[in-house]
Amino acid sequence: MQSYAQRLEAQKEWYPFHYWRESELDQYTEDVCDAFEAVFDQLIEGLARIGTAASEEQKLALFEEAIRRTNELNEEDLSVIESGERDALCELCNRIAVAAGLDPSKYGGGEGPASEWRDW
Repeated sequence: MQSYAQRLEAQKEWYPFHYWRESELDQYTEDVCDAFEAVFDQLIEGLARIGTAASEEQKLALFEEAIRRTNELNEEDLSVIESGERDALCELCNRIAVAAGLDPSKYGGGEGPASEWRDW
């Protein structure tokens, strides 16, 4: 049985960033992909650090910080997060939320925690 931290770490399997890199589209530079990946690495690390017993509010604060950072990254180039990328990032957030013990359907009008704060 996986520990809480292992469950969170396992969600990196669902990162879409390697697909972005492989797409060879101009907007998905190494710097852009690395920046998005760092946001989600920090979210997962933060959730692992505060632990399974952390409050829902503490966990959601980390999601809010991550999503606000993705908003900032997207503002730098509005072509980065389009429909497919939006769906992949929302799904990733929902998977991370479940691994953190949160029910994604409780947030963002049922769409998940990313939809609480996302501008994309």
